[in-house]
Amino acid sequence: MGKLLAVALVGIAAALAAERLLAFRNRLNASREVAPVSLPNCRLIKGIEAGSEDIDILPSGLAFISSGLKYPGLKSFAPDKPGEIFLMDLTEDNPRAAELRISRGFDLASFNPHGISTYIDRDDTVYLFVVNHPHQSSTVELFKFVEDDNSLVHLKTIRHDLLTSVNDIVAMGPDSFYATNDHYFSDFLLMFLEMFLGLTWSNVIYYSPKEVKEVASGFYSANGINISPDRKYIYIADVLDHNVHVMEKHANWSLTHVKTLQLDTLVDNLSIDPHTGDIWTGCHPDGMKLFYYDPENLPASEVPFGLLAMSVPENCFVQIVLVLRIQNILSEEPVVTRVYSDNGSVLQGSSVASIYEGKLLIGTVFHRALYCDL
Repeated sequence: MGKLLAVALVGIAAALAAERLLAFRNRLNASREVAPVSLPNCRLIKGIEAGSEDIDILPSGLAFISSGLKYPGLKSFAPDKPGEIFLMDLTEDNPRAAELRISRGFDLASFNPHGISTYIDRDDTVYLFVVNHPHQSSTVELFKFVEDDNSLVHLKTIRHDLLTSVNDIVAMGPDSFYATNDHYFSDFLLMFLEMFLGLTWSNVIYYSPKEVKEVASGFYSANGINISPDRKYIYIADVLDHNVHVMEKHANWSLTHVKTLQLDTLVDNLSIDPHTGDIWTGCHPDGMKLFYYDPENLPASEVPFGLLAMSVPENCFVQIVLVLRIQNILSEEPVVTRVYSDNGSVLQGSSVASIYEGKLLIGTVFHRALYCDL
């Protein structure tokens, strides 16, 4: 009887593990392929070699780019080099990326930038919020941008018990923001277990010097976050649930769910066209290739604009870089279009897509960055 019970328990455990493994592979879209979509006049941006995880563009055309992210379980092409913030002036005919100098007194050696967001104050002061992971912890660094000096002045480091595993951020004032925690745990093994078990413990936090609170929860992995041009709605990407949530913002900074747009890809950072309200996002068609990097089977990139049924050759084995554009997300029938996709030969692991006056910047988690004309 004891042996039969032991065999039964082992069988049940094996069945549960197999079910979880299958669910985990589905969350990562393992083995998904999409057909390539090219754009004219694209070029890789010189000087960016170790990632361009997030991009934020000012109305003036100045683009901030975070680079050098070291994240547990992900590839890094510069593991021993601190992270950087680059600046590009997209009003120039041939814009180039220049590293911004950061003021003294800030610990550059442990700088590990992730999501970023800008805020322009009433006196035209530009603040840059940067999610930072020094020594695998989570902080938010607040900088003031000095354009005449091409530099960032560090103002303060923000820590809080609710900011445990911060991924992205959207500034709401000179010292307030919404932030996504992509995991409940900060330890890598526990983070992996959380994903493997499919726990929906990820959340969104509102922070100000006077109040810090959870405003949304129940995500598999809350990732990119941004705000509508009229500042009435907050958009949240759940990368492991393949969707974008629309949340209404209230006067007390709480959020209520409006709708969810389901996609067929792993949605990363979200950028908003300030004129049309369109959402642009970098995506991961096959998350398995992102987490289990293989130089013989490269992680790809995708920028969507409209869900299109596209056939894929049976011998196409490389993952596609994907960029999507989402129009009229508040309507009953949003339009989602695939704008750009690549098999990894040009760009690997797209995480963000931002536009300015007919120009498109595509960033990646750990690879390079691409500049295109639309």
